[in-house]
Amino acid sequence: MLQFCFTITSTFSFTYLYQLQHIHIYMNKLPGPHSYKLAILCLLQMAVMFSYAQNFVVSGTIEERQNGETLTGATVTVKEMPGISAVSNEYGFYSISLPKGKYTLLVNSIGFSSTTTVVDLNKDTRLNVKLVISSVTMNEVVVTAKDGNKNVRSASMGAVKFTPRSIETIPVIFGEKDIIKTLQLTPGVKSAGEGNTGFYVRGGGADQNLVLLDEANVYNASHLLGFFSVFNSDAVKDVTLYKSGIPAEYGGRASSVLDVKMRDGNNQQFGVSGGLGLISSRLTLEAPIVKDKGSFILSGRRSYADVFLKLSNNENTKNSTLYFYDMNLKANYKISKKDKLYLSGYFGRDNFTFSKQFGFDWGNGTATARLNHLYSNKLFSNTSFIYSNYNYRFNIGEGAEALGIRSAIRDLSLKQDFTHYVSNSSTLKYGMQLTYHTFLPGELIASDSSSFNSSTLKSKYALEGGIYLQNDQKISEKISLMYGLRYSMFNYMGKGTAYTYDAEGNKTSERDYKSGESIQYYGGLEPRISARYQLNNESSVKLSFNRNYQYLHLLTNASTSSPTDLWVPSSNNIKPQIANQLAVGYFRNFRNNMFEFSFETYYKRLQNQVDYRNGAELILNNEVESGLVYGKGKAYGAEFYLKKTRGDLGGWIGYTLSRTMRQVVGINNGNYYPARQDRIHDISVVAIYRLNKKVTLSANWVFNTGDAATFPSGSYEVNGLLVPYYTERNGYRFPNYHRMDVGLTWYRKKKKRFESSWNFSIYNVYNRENAYTITFRQNEDDPTKTEAVQTTLFKIVPSITYNFKF
Repeated sequence: MLQFCFTITSTFSFTYLYQLQHIHIYMNKLPGPHSYKLAILCLLQMAVMFSYAQNFVVSGTIEERQNGETLTGATVTVKEMPGISAVSNEYGFYSISLPKGKYTLLVNSIGFSSTTTVVDLNKDTRLNVKLVISSVTMNEVVVTAKDGNKNVRSASMGAVKFTPRSIETIPVIFGEKDIIKTLQLTPGVKSAGEGNTGFYVRGGGADQNLVLLDEANVYNASHLLGFFSVFNSDAVKDVTLYKSGIPAEYGGRASSVLDVKMRDGNNQQFGVSGGLGLISSRLTLEAPIVKDKGSFILSGRRSYADVFLKLSNNENTKNSTLYFYDMNLKANYKISKKDKLYLSGYFGRDNFTFSKQFGFDWGNGTATARLNHLYSNKLFSNTSFIYSNYNYRFNIGEGAEALGIRSAIRDLSLKQDFTHYVSNSSTLKYGMQLTYHTFLPGELIASDSSSFNSSTLKSKYALEGGIYLQNDQKISEKISLMYGLRYSMFNYMGKGTAYTYDAEGNKTSERDYKSGESIQYYGGLEPRISARYQLNNESSVKLSFNRNYQYLHLLTNASTSSPTDLWVPSSNNIKPQIANQLAVGYFRNFRNNMFEFSFETYYKRLQNQVDYRNGAELILNNEVESGLVYGKGKAYGAEFYLKKTRGDLGGWIGYTLSRTMRQVVGINNGNYYPARQDRIHDISVVAIYRLNKKVTLSANWVFNTGDAATFPSGSYEVNGLLVPYYTERNGYRFPNYHRMDVGLTWYRKKKKRFESSWNFSIYNVYNRENAYTITFRQNEDDPTKTEAVQTTLFKIVPSITYNFKF
């Protein structure tokens, strides 16, 4: 490896070899494994060897002219030097280095008219660019947010990117535009259930997805028992899902990263938009704080299913409550030419009660403060302070005997990221993150006159951190690399009592720890690499490997996130989950990038997977770890994706062939068994057709193999009662699932600043009775027999939504 490092640097002049020698001496003095020091050394040498280019720099921000929103992923190319280009980051900033001379810069982004600017470069130059929405693309369907043949050229693989604007006509249940349900229509991403926003990625569990909203962790991304996501599309700027080739800046989950960015708000003029639907409505306000310098956006939603419950003739139903609400707020302000401040927050809550007999409410709250700073035209910095809070409360009974159960997890984080545009062929990213976790496992709340006593489980504390270094490097016209290294750590701390359990779950010892005292420390290196080899202008092959550590674990008996989920830290008993994934893919574009095709195959190994003993108690159990068992898993599959990106007819076809297996001591005789999310076949077809300027038709059809499930293999009689007999874990399957949804969007004639549209959709148009649950009972006519009973949740569901903007 050392020889490889020197080979890379040998093509450069000796002017900086003296510096490299001192780096070697310093690294040899550092503690730690020799392989770790060599890996860091390679990355540091990369940073040094590219810092000597003698060029001038053109840099700036790319924005949308109509509202001042910064544009992520916009491309800047140099007409005189076709091989040189730059891409704007998540804050719209770009930087490109060129020798002295006169150049023509072409700036473009999908959905916007291209802009050409001539630059006479004899010094470092600041050039901000504003793009206008293209009148041409407004008359055709656009279902991708990628530029040109980026699908082929980029070293990134396993990434899905889109904006809410590109998916606004896709029909979903209840007619609510939903980014997560759209992601479920792409290969490698599987729905957690009928109409549910929970999702599985390449064999991982629902808790193995890192979900971020403006960098803040969202622990439960579901509303209304999972049928809506917490992401209001009117407030969302862009969305990226990483299935593989995960950049080193992300850490903390074993399977995937869903990175959601909120809109900045209109810094040109006041605007109002919203929508009225059968189940929920939404309203968004945005305006400048100071024109061209700052803006804000305020967006809110509320469902009103509880209003329809009042119309019921059933007294219990009439006295029930079921609704959610959420609010997004974001503001930004340019303090100076080099500094920009962002403040954003989210607050959402669900409330469900059944005739005052029982109920629960749950919600997320996040807040993010970020400061962008330009140290130079090549060095961009972002400093973030982040707060996240997820909590729920479960209520039973009323009056003197009423009981409440409460639980929560809270995070405070500091995050520092740097982007160093070393040269046109190398962009270096490095930084750190530190998060302080507070776990509130449970609290029983009872009235003074109750027969129960109030009690509180002791809180748990942990410090999680990570440092990373990553380089996005273009080796040649054919070869590009994105490689990095992340070191993550986790310190489970007091104040508290730590118990130790044997393999059977019996407590063997306990010890009290002081506040801040380390109970258990974990840490590890997470290498990440993606490589692209360009076969020709239309096709390429890619390879990626990443290792991810996950230190937080979700304890739930549900198939997806539920309001009563319990998050617990890695401890002296629970080891961190580790996932190693290798992926290989072939990418090809056709017809001048109108069609994109990709084939990806992957293999994933999972360590320290958590499962439960039979009869394990998860709620209000101070020794919940005694009911846990541990094992390993594997997931492998192939994904096919064909997408038409523009024209009157757009859409995609996706197919996934995969298996997901688990092996846990004490379950299924120690043999591998299918995981809950194991589905062998998964097909999705999405079509969007622009009939004319006013009418767009859309449809999607999905099919997947039924979920793995544990059903009784037989029964036996005990005292006259039939008792089910279970054999292998997840040895049976639900019936195969399929349905078709159709939609129509009617755009009204635009009047000055006012525009509106009607969206009509039908979910499950051919009335397929898909199984939501399957239960077993004794046959009424022959009690010696057991029969299966299927429950279907949704049949045909029509929806109407009116959208407006001015």
